[in-house]
Amino acid sequence: MMNHLLLALFLVGTIALPDRGTQQLTNDGLTGARREILSFLDQRLAVVYPVIQRFKSLITLDPYNVTKTWIGSDICSYRGFHCDNPPHNKTAVTVASIDFNGFQLSAPSIEGFIDQFADLALFHVNSNNFGGTVPSKIVNLRYLYELDISNNRFTGQFPTAVVGMSGLTFIDIRFNSFSGSIPPQILGQNLEVLFINDNGFTASLPEIPGDGTTHILFLTLANNKFNGPLPRSILRSMSTLTEVLFLNNDFTGCIPHEIGFLTGASVIDIGGNKLTGPLPLSLMCLEKVEQLNFAGNLLFGAVPEAVCMLLRDNLVNLSLSDNYFTHVGPWCRGLLEKGVLDVGNNCIPFFPGQRSMQECAEFFVKPKKYYCPHMWFHSFFSCRYSHISSSSSSAFMPMVAPSP
Repeated sequence: MMNHLLLALFLVGTIALPDRGTQQLTNDGLTGARREILSFLDQRLAVVYPVIQRFKSLITLDPYNVTKTWIGSDICSYRGFHCDNPPHNKTAVTVASIDFNGFQLSAPSIEGFIDQFADLALFHVNSNNFGGTVPSKIVNLRYLYELDISNNRFTGQFPTAVVGMSGLTFIDIRFNSFSGSIPPQILGQNLEVLFINDNGFTASLPEIPGDGTTHILFLTLANNKFNGPLPRSILRSMSTLTEVLFLNNDFTGCIPHEIGFLTGASVIDIGGNKLTGPLPLSLMCLEKVEQLNFAGNLLFGAVPEAVCMLLRDNLVNLSLSDNYFTHVGPWCRGLLEKGVLDVGNNCIPFFPGQRSMQECAEFFVKPKKYYCPHMWFHSFFSCRYSHISSSSSSAFMPMVAPSP
């Protein structure tokens, strides 16, 4: 009887003991009969947790083991995710920014990821291997003000979802494979930075719609396939621009006198295009410019003395190489001696490093192809130097080279 009683007590005790091994595995997040119940600091974090885990499952390459930190309920400690209080609610906690710059993660798409963070303010994924198109639903991200998806593998048309997003001030889509044209509204949007260089954009640049005012500080369109003339409305309305990079495209026609309205620019680079005609006299209105590059075009005539004289104090580099200029006056020669002016590979008589006579003759024998229809526009300027009399300004007029 005693043996049966002892046996019964032993069995009851065994059943009542907790399975410590199973409990530890469960706490470690291992898959088993029971799953760990996660506790989040805020419901906003609970909502994005499955979004992050789903995106994590799509990542095919993670050389720095970034995603190994994407475990558990403490999303604010995940590498690349940063939490803060959302606007108008200082007691809540949410994912306010995502910064994957330089992580070199690979994923076929960001669809269903970026567009699910309702309180997102910054999205920086420079130098990864993300593909696909930019989700149209990002238009619902009312707090987003910086979008940097540069140096990835995105394709398709310009991400039109960003057009009209009033909070956006910074757009960087450089070094991708976007193509087609760009919407005219984006150039009139209240941006500070617009970097779209090194893609496959084509067509001509649109005129700015509406009142033609913009606040862009940095505009980079370089290394695309833009063609047609430089729109006058863009140059006329962007007096706030600090850097203008239009190099290595297929722009044609003459440089409009409205370039003189870029009075805030310190860098203007329009090299490597197919622009022709003389340099406009309005360049002398660019009193803050330090870098001017018109190299590698089809420009000709005399280098304007007024430009060399009035910009000489600030200019660090004036590159006019690989054109068809024919004359350099004394003020411009002074910049040449200082190493500021570069007129290599032009058609300037008795200057070293110029094109051959035959090459220059072949260019000037077809004046109708390269000459501008309204030559007087190149003597027009509207800036604080307008007190110069017409008789004085005529001495600075760019000379059109005669046909040989």
